[in-house]
Order: sequence, then structure tokens, then C-alpha cells
Amino acid sequence: MASNSFGEAFRFTTWGESHGPAIGCVVDGVPPRLPISEPDIQFFLDRRKPGQSRFTTQRQEPDRVKILSGVFEGQTTGTPIGLVIENTDQRSKDYGDIMSRFRPGHADYTYEAKYGIRDYRGGGRSSARETAMRVAAGAVARKVLAARLGNAFHIRGALVQVGPHKVNRDNWDWDEVERNPFWSPDKDAAETWTGFLDDVRKSGSSAGAVVEIVAEGVPAGLGEPVYGKLDSDLAAAMMTINAVKGVEIGDGFAAAEIPGHEAADEMRMEGDRPVFLSNHAGGVLGGISSGQPVVVRFAVKPTSSILTPRRSVDKDGNEVDVVTKGRHDPCVGIRAVPVGEAMMACVLADHLMRHAAQCGS
Repeated sequence: MASNSFGEAFRFTTWGESHGPAIGCVVDGVPPRLPISEPDIQFFLDRRKPGQSRFTTQRQEPDRVKILSGVFEGQTTGTPIGLVIENTDQRSKDYGDIMSRFRPGHADYTYEAKYGIRDYRGGGRSSARETAMRVAAGAVARKVLAARLGNAFHIRGALVQVGPHKVNRDNWDWDEVERNPFWSPDKDAAETWTGFLDDVRKSGSSAGAVVEIVAEGVPAGLGEPVYGKLDSDLAAAMMTINAVKGVEIGDGFAAAEIPGHEAADEMRMEGDRPVFLSNHAGGVLGGISSGQPVVVRFAVKPTSSILTPRRSVDKDGNEVDVVTKGRHDPCVGIRAVPVGEAMMACVLADHLMRHAAQCGS
């Protein structure tokens, strides 16, 4: 009944709480003899870690990963890979005022209703702190994908909307993503978001966001109909990320506005292979990858931890007002970009290995 694991052939299990001594994961099903080291994983963790700009939580965690098992002399052994990150900058006293109060928008009430006990320090297991281990697992998944698919394969993510402000897709520049604190592919949008989030933060509120993840170099044929579809597993993966409230593949909900003669991705021959003339489907047809770029977007709600008083109740049934102290992201969607990339990598690695098991390499 425990649901702390994700995947089938490539599977990872995370453990730990926001204010516990450490967080960690076990990655199982990894093929042997893949080169991997702590710096390979650390590279991706450094992209997610907090405190890198005024637009993310100022909790100072180095997020230094340690490999405990499954790697010998720089190569995977085929046995479970154990990874751990120590928590070093917990400030549990920030949560003393809400130990018996349910913060609106958080999982406080639902955890209490389910288990009859909860770790109120930073949300415990429900904290976005857990996503650091998904990023670590995703780094391992990228090694699996690189070994099978080569340099033509890559995963990239970007923030495409903050609050009501969207990027201009005519300005899309993947290189720009690495040059601003928002992962924005549009320089002008990043400048707009700067002023917008400064105002949001000063007002004691927060903002939501939309993240887009694109995987290129994905071969045709990944996915298992009917109940193991690639897009259904991708949607499930993204929905497990904290604060995500919606997922779409390709055109997603916008597909409802497109007439049928435009929505279908037409095909022609290019040499000896078929090519698509558009990608409304986001690289997945009938639950199976088409060879097109796989495109996933997910919506992240505004951070629920804010300084503006919110009405709630406590464990004793008293009506109270809650102000959440501590260090929080004014827009949690910013740091969700590398997490979305990691979940995309884990799903694709899983399906690649499942495909090989059934159909061969």
C-alpha cells in the first residue's frame, strides 16, 4: 500500500522529511556498467537547490549528494543505487505557531485526517524538499537514456508563465533559459516577471506558474497501451510534483479550440522515413511516442505559505487566522523546472527499458 516509489523497470523510492536529519532515495533497475559519479548527480541538484535568487526560498542547503551503494569504481553495478542528502539548515522553530493549526492550501489537514499524526515542521513529507531526491534519480535516469539514445537525446525545461504573464514564443531562445533566474526562454518576459514577483513578495502573497518540459531525440515506439501509455505516465509523474494542479501534453486544452483539419499532425516522406509537419500531439499518439519531441506542460499553484493572514481551524475545532512564517518561495514554480526535467527523464528511462524487455533494443 505504500506509495513512495515510482516506475516499473526503472524505479526509485524516496524517503525523508523537510526537517529530518536527511533525505534520500533508492534507484533500482539501473543497468550495470554505466559511468556515474557524485559530480554527475550534483550538477542537476545545483540547478534545483534553494537560495540562488531573491525569488526562491532563502533556506541555505548545499544539497551535497552521497552515493552509498550500487556504484563501484565509477560504474553502476546493477544493484540498487542508494543516494542521500543531509539537511543542514532546518529552522523548525519557525513552525511552532502552527503545530496545531492547519495551513490553508497545505496538506496539513489531509495528512492529519489520514494518519492521525503529522510532522508540522515545514510540511514534513509533503514538503517540496522531497523533490531534491527526484532530481537525483533523474540524473541517474539521464545516464540510462544517454547510453541508449546517444547525444541526439536531451531534455530541457523552461518557465513559460508566471501569474498572468506569459512568454512570447516568437522570442523563444533556449540559451536564454540559463541566463536568468526564472528559466525563461524569453528575455523580455524575465524582466516583466522580476517586477511582478517583487511586488507580489512585498505584498505578502505569491504567484503560480506554468512549466514546459521538452524531450528531443525520443525514438518512436515507447509506451504501452492501453493502461501504460507514455502520456498517461508522464501526466502522473508531473502530478506527483508538489503544488501541480494541471498537466497537458502537446497542445493540451488548447486542442479543443483547433478545428480537426488543423489538429491532426500531417505526414510526408523525407528520404526513406516519414516526418510530421506539426506537433500538436506533443510527440505521443495512442499512448506511444511518435519520434517527435515530447512536450509536457504543468501548472503550479501559488505558494500556500504566505504572510497574509488566512482563515483556518485548528485540531481542536477552533476558528483561527494563520500566518506562515519561515523562508518560502514567492513562486514555487521556478524551482519546479529541474524537477519536471527529472520526472520526464525517469518516465522515459522506465519506458525505454520496458520497451527493450518486450520488443528488444
